[in-house]
Amino acid sequence: MTDLYTMAAVALVLILIFGFRERILAWLRTIEDRNERQRKQDVEDGRDRMAHFRHTMRLAEEQVEDIGEITVPDARTGTPVKLFLFEGERFLSRDEAEAVRNEAIVVRAREFYKELPRALAERRGGKIR
Repeated sequence: MTDLYTMAAVALVLILIFGFRERILAWLRTIEDRNERQRKQDVEDGRDRMAHFRHTMRLAEEQVEDIGEITVPDARTGTPVKLFLFEGERFLSRDEAEAVRNEAIVVRAREFYKELPRALAERRGGKIR
């Protein structure tokens, strides 16, 4: 009886795979495309002296929160006003919020480079080459 259940389960899995094969193949193609782009980027980064800085800025950007939009009534007129929110601070324009966010990204990246010599020294037994 267990053989019957096993064969039924295998048949069900095969039917599901066959039924969803286009979605599965599209998903696998997406993964393969992403991997191919990453391989090309790695080759380009190997030739580019500034790649480390771009990578650091990208990582710092991931660590800083995005800018949110809120709509609040104006205190004088009561009409809805769109404000931009970054780290709990409200801004009247997106450009102001983007400028503050970019500054936060640069500060985060600078902190990384300030800590880098100490981290390299710890990895190499107290010596920096």
